[in-house]
Amino acid sequence: MQAAKAAVAGFRRDGRLGDAQCAVHLAHPFETLDVAGYHRVLDDLGKAFPDLERRVTIEIAGVDGHGQIWVGHCGYWCGAFEAPFLDIPPTRRMAAMRFHDFLRVEDGRVVEVQSLWDLPELMLQAGVWPLSPALGREWQVPGPATQDGLRVSGDGARAQAVVDDMLAGLGNDPAGTPREVMARFWHEGCSWYGPSGIGTARGIDGFRKHHQAPFLGAMPDRRSDVGAGHLFAEGDYVGFTAWPGMAATLSGGSWLGVAGAGQEITMRSLDFWRVEEGKIAENWVLVDLLHIYDQLGVDVLARMRELAL
Repeated sequence: MQAAKAAVAGFRRDGRLGDAQCAVHLAHPFETLDVAGYHRVLDDLGKAFPDLERRVTIEIAGVDGHGQIWVGHCGYWCGAFEAPFLDIPPTRRMAAMRFHDFLRVEDGRVVEVQSLWDLPELMLQAGVWPLSPALGREWQVPGPATQDGLRVSGDGARAQAVVDDMLAGLGNDPAGTPREVMARFWHEGCSWYGPSGIGTARGIDGFRKHHQAPFLGAMPDRRSDVGAGHLFAEGDYVGFTAWPGMAATLSGGSWLGVAGAGQEITMRSLDFWRVEEGKIAENWVLVDLLHIYDQLGVDVLARMRELAL
């Protein structure tokens, strides 16, 4: 897997190891770009952050169920936020924005990218928060508690089996309450690091209260097809990406401050898990919330611009 990681490093530097037909699927409002378009977005980000840094906290590589090689990066962009980005006003101070990048490699070249940026996190730091308050903790999400995210190696089969069983259990297992099902796969003191707008939850009960219960209450028919996505593992870490990875009907309750009225949506959610002693200890999650709101007829960037006037 080192060769795949090296190919991604070259692509990240200048795009020279990207296939000519490489599609870059980036968070809303950017959507699908070619490599040149992706680098134009990066140039714009660099103008907003003249001292821009890309700090990676987890790097893993593996082969998914389709025989494809994927490399996953978890981390954050950071620097002095000196000029507007997507009309988000600059703070003139240090700011950070999480990202999850998943890149598919064939014959030493990057042939596909799926990437989410936590744009709402940047809005929060700029004081122009346009969404409902998060139920979880909003903060600078940390890297792994074990501090080994950049030294991942070894067979990931055991870790992947835990995540496979967890995804199957949460989606289809009628034997027990959601909490009882979770306790089979998650440490009691697990950390679930959601995106801005949802926030971080601590422990199984915190996850249930601050994310899972409202989520399931609003979308009881949520449908995910893990087999159609890309699940892979290395060492104690597992990654998953799909574009999209879930479909649902917003039919009950109120999730993210939007009342359910039968709206059909799809969801882009890119994940990293760390497994410890046969259970999940940490889970980093990014969801393309702007894309979800767009499907519901809410222009988050327009609301943000009104706050910034």
